[in-house]
Amino acid sequence: MADEIINRVANSKLKVIDLEDYYPEGKRILFDIKDWLLEGLVLREKDFRNFVTEHNWSQYQDCYVALYCSTDAIVPDWAYMLVSIELQAYAKLTVIGDLEHLESILYTTIISKLDLSLYENLPVIIKGCAHKPVPPNALVLLSQQLKPIAKSIMFGEACSSVPLFKKK
Repeated sequence: MADEIINRVANSKLKVIDLEDYYPEGKRILFDIKDWLLEGLVLREKDFRNFVTEHNWSQYQDCYVALYCSTDAIVPDWAYMLVSIELQAYAKLTVIGDLEHLESILYTTIISKLDLSLYENLPVIIKGCAHKPVPPNALVLLSQQLKPIAKSIMFGEACSSVPLFKKK
């Protein structure tokens, strides 16, 4: 009879945090306002306000929206504010920036609400491979939040983790 295979990782106190588990579902939209600018470069207030008034905002229902301008136009802050006010009734969240910035803000909110006391004085692995977009900023923020709590912090998978921190 062969020796029984024992999964030492499963039997250890090692805790794995997979930020992908916290990924908020919902469509992400990159909203480029350049089409509402004269020749993609000049914001004419009256025209811009007309675009805002006539636009079908309901298409952003339950979406996450990142506002940006893909041209080198100088867009005043109030223009983004005006668009975000219209989106507020529909979108789950609106930010200025690209999709990576949007994910970063989503994960900052998620991490700030996590109960990390569950990892007190325990070795923790922050899982590295993800199929959903987990921004590097989220990994940095999580590691900073865990440092005062965890016994040790590693990154990757249990079979091949990179040590990052260990309490002395």
